[in-house]
Amino acid sequence: MDPKNYFVYILRTSGNTLYVGQTSNLRVRLQEHNSKKSRAAKYTRSFANVTLVYTETFATKSDALKHEYAIKKLTHAEKEQLISRTQLDTANDN
Repeated sequence: MDPKNYFVYILRTSGNTLYVGQTSNLRVRLQEHNSKKSRAAKYTRSFANVTLVYTETFATKSDALKHEYAIKKLTHAEKEQLISRTQLDTANDN
């Protein structure tokens, strides 16, 4: 059996709010959020589009859920700092 990855992600909405979620298939989940159909989160359906601004990979669903919960407890400013740090880390890797 292939190992499965779990992702915690942050989306930025067209209203500049942040949405935190977790999934085992990031590509499909982003399509669902942007499709505005019933599989999209009720919160994100009310915005014109959403943009992926943060993602982190975990080996287990339990670890992903714990990290999602921890991020959801952060303030908006702390989430923005997390996003900025990961974008800086990615830029420095290139």
